Amino acid sequence: MDEAPNNRTSLAKGAKDIAKEAKRHASKNFNKAVDRASDEYSAQRSYNRFQNEDEDNYNAYNQPDGQYGDNAANDEEGASSDATEGHDDEDEIYEGEYQGVPASNNEKPRDGQVSLGLKSLKSQKEQENERQADEEELAQQYELIMQECGHGRFQWQLFFVLGLALMSDGVEVFVVGFVLPSAETDMCVPNSGAGWLGSIVYLGMMFGAFFWGGLSDKVGRKQCLLISMSVNGFFAFLSSFVQGYSMFLLCRMVSGFGIGGAVPIVFSYFAEVLAREKRGEHLSWLCMFWMIGGIYASAMAWAIIPHYGWSFSMGSAYQFHSWRVFVVVCALPCVSAVVALTFMPESPRFFLETGKHDEAWMVLKHIHDTNMRARGEPERVFTVNRIKVPKQLDELVEMPNESANPVVKVLCKIKAELRGIWLTFMRCFSHPVKENTMKLAAVWFTLSFGFYGLSVWFPDVIKHLQADEYASRVKIHHNERIEDFTFNFTLENQIHRNGVFMNDRFLNMKFKAVTFIDSSFINCYFEDVSSVGSSFKNCTFVDSFFYNTDVDDAKLTNSRVINSSFHHNKTGCQMTFDDDYSAYWVYFVNFLGTLAVLPGNIVSALLMDKIGRLSMLGGSMVLSGISCFFLWFGTSESMMIFMLCLYNGLSISAWNSLDVVTTELYPTDRRGTGFGFCNAICKLAAVLGNLIFGSLVGITKAIPILLASAVLVGGGLVGLRLPDTRSNVLM
Repeated sequence: MDEAPNNRTSLAKGAKDIAKEAKRHASKNFNKAVDRASDEYSAQRSYNRFQNEDEDNYNAYNQPDGQYGDNAANDEEGASSDATEGHDDEDEIYEGEYQGVPASNNEKPRDGQVSLGLKSLKSQKEQENERQADEEELAQQYELIMQECGHGRFQWQLFFVLGLALMSDGVEVFVVGFVLPSAETDMCVPNSGAGWLGSIVYLGMMFGAFFWGGLSDKVGRKQCLLISMSVNGFFAFLSSFVQGYSMFLLCRMVSGFGIGGAVPIVFSYFAEVLAREKRGEHLSWLCMFWMIGGIYASAMAWAIIPHYGWSFSMGSAYQFHSWRVFVVVCALPCVSAVVALTFMPESPRFFLETGKHDEAWMVLKHIHDTNMRARGEPERVFTVNRIKVPKQLDELVEMPNESANPVVKVLCKIKAELRGIWLTFMRCFSHPVKENTMKLAAVWFTLSFGFYGLSVWFPDVIKHLQADEYASRVKIHHNERIEDFTFNFTLENQIHRNGVFMNDRFLNMKFKAVTFIDSSFINCYFEDVSSVGSSFKNCTFVDSFFYNTDVDDAKLTNSRVINSSFHHNKTGCQMTFDDDYSAYWVYFVNFLGTLAVLPGNIVSALLMDKIGRLSMLGGSMVLSGISCFFLWFGTSESMMIFMLCLYNGLSISAWNSLDVVTTELYPTDRRGTGFGFCNAICKLAAVLGNLIFGSLVGITKAIPILLASAVLVGGGLVGLRLPDTRSNVLM
């Protein structure tokens, strides 16, 4: 009698086991069918080869002798997780139900991750080879993931945020040229110190590009871009209030150091959230923001700087002129970029490269869900479970004692970061990117040298032509004698030789480009007189009275002052833009030159993925070099402006394609460093181009034309030797 209940119990248990096994096989077959359907739907976007194919080994059934654990049986009998509560087994998983963050497929127990002081089982070379293999596998998988995430709202949001940062870089470059004449005049900068502003800003940008680009490979794209843009915005704003020229130079240099990180980080950041078929086109569209920055700076300079009335003063020591208002306005894109960037996530590719699998998965899911909601498909589920994480190499870091001074700890941290940046930089000159780094550096240098050199040379040549035309219209007066006359109007572009002025009154008037030579002023009265570009050479003042004028020793060259007095002289350097046609003309010319790159931007964006990066890079540089020869015919202002627009329109395609190629040639772990190094070379070439081409203005046309043509054509030929990256995935 006792055996019957035992038999019934055994039969029931066996039947239950058979039912559970059948249920497991049915679930497995159903999952396979779903996988096949998903593969067909996503055009072979399969991640199965990156996961473990043997899915039959479940922990619940992995017991010896075919026994099933009690916990597994309890789970199978009816316990449901919080994630799927309220659903049957056959229900699909909807978006928003928490499934947990999937673990990395090569994640090891953390107890053995700290290996400082322990002997490694593999040599450094073997570890590097293993990491290289992991990176190649990750590159293929990451491309499939980005295809699944799609291109939509998230990429466009990031596009405009990073565009503001790139726009700030363009503004910074143009601010230098627009502010330079006004700042040097306002601060009474002697000729020996003139021109330092342009060079010092480019030097700051050069060091900033190298530092921030390298740091972005260590601490992240978003964090570095936030800090660098904040530095730029703060010191740009501060520079508008400082009065001394040396402090102004320091602020603009630090501001340039901050904005130097924009270009290498922006392109690296954006490229890492784009699929291969979208990368070339949308990186080219992003380049348009640099043009927008130039247009913004030109328009603001045109609208603000010539209005001398937009200023205030606090005594004679503090002067806030219109060009300072312009500097404040030009800091607004940077501030906007910082605010918008705080709402964007870190690059998921950077997270994966540094071993942060969970953070990368969450960002990728956010990208996927954002794009799917924008498409009206919120039910689409992010199907990626595991992502390959490259092997993390051990790095020896010198750590200070816990009881050490906080200053010592900070210094050790800075030293460690700088050492890491330097080591990453040295890896840019190791196989397999060494040759590419050298070629890229040559192309960046030649393109920048020719572009920035001619950018300085063109406006200076136009100014030189204007000055020649202005000088040709000068009025010369000889041996004139004027008595008891009141001058209350502006005298402009005149030369007075051997003149005699007796009992004359000069009231509330201006001298503009007026020179008095060997003239005499006897018993004359000067009140509220301003002189711009005017001087008195070998003149004599007898019994004359000066009140509230800017006539000082600097304007009295070899002149004699006899029984004359000066009261309440104007201090500082006087600025005036009233009816200054040349100021408006300079800003308008730069506006046209910047606007001329719009067609080139559109063409390069549309054709980047069709004709290839290298063809566009080499072709654009060669055509730009050839166009320089037409400068021989630039004998008028209108002809030179036309040539400026033509040159800018042809060269912009080279800049866009070079940005794309540089981004794609470097692996993720040194992309910021490599791009930063190339951009630093670019700024160094800009400094040299400004100095060399600027010194040749008014001397000869032959040297600038031949030099620019040679470097542009040579750089274009080197660019054609770079590897084609159109079909590459981001390594």
